[in-house]
Amino acid sequence: MAHNPGFLKLVNEAKSRIKETDIQGYKKMLADGQEAVLIDVREDNEWAAGHAAGAMHLGKGVIERDIETRIPDKNTRLVLYCGGGFRSALSADALQQMGYADVISLDGGWRAYQQSGLPVEK
Repeated sequence: MAHNPGFLKLVNEAKSRIKETDIQGYKKMLADGQEAVLIDVREDNEWAAGHAAGAMHLGKGVIERDIETRIPDKNTRLVLYCGGGFRSALSADALQQMGYADVISLDGGWRAYQQSGLPVEK
């Protein structure tokens, strides 16, 4: 998907302030027994078409509004994913500004997750 320059500038600025991991890093976290809440920030229709098994759905449009109710402990490790890692980077940046201390954006997003062999749900 071709993205507009203003959007890419915003994403790149967010990425300079957040932590990211790729799918191999995420799989290593799981293998090492590190706990994290996996959050899908995609749109409702994307979620309905398929998502990571066990993930929580908090779309980018509502995550800032709802995160404190769903995950009140701001020290909880959160791994966010979207389609490819751009919207999750923006969401991670916003959550950090809200005081969440351990937020990670999954670079490669849903596309990388699907190719990884990790379980999915519909």
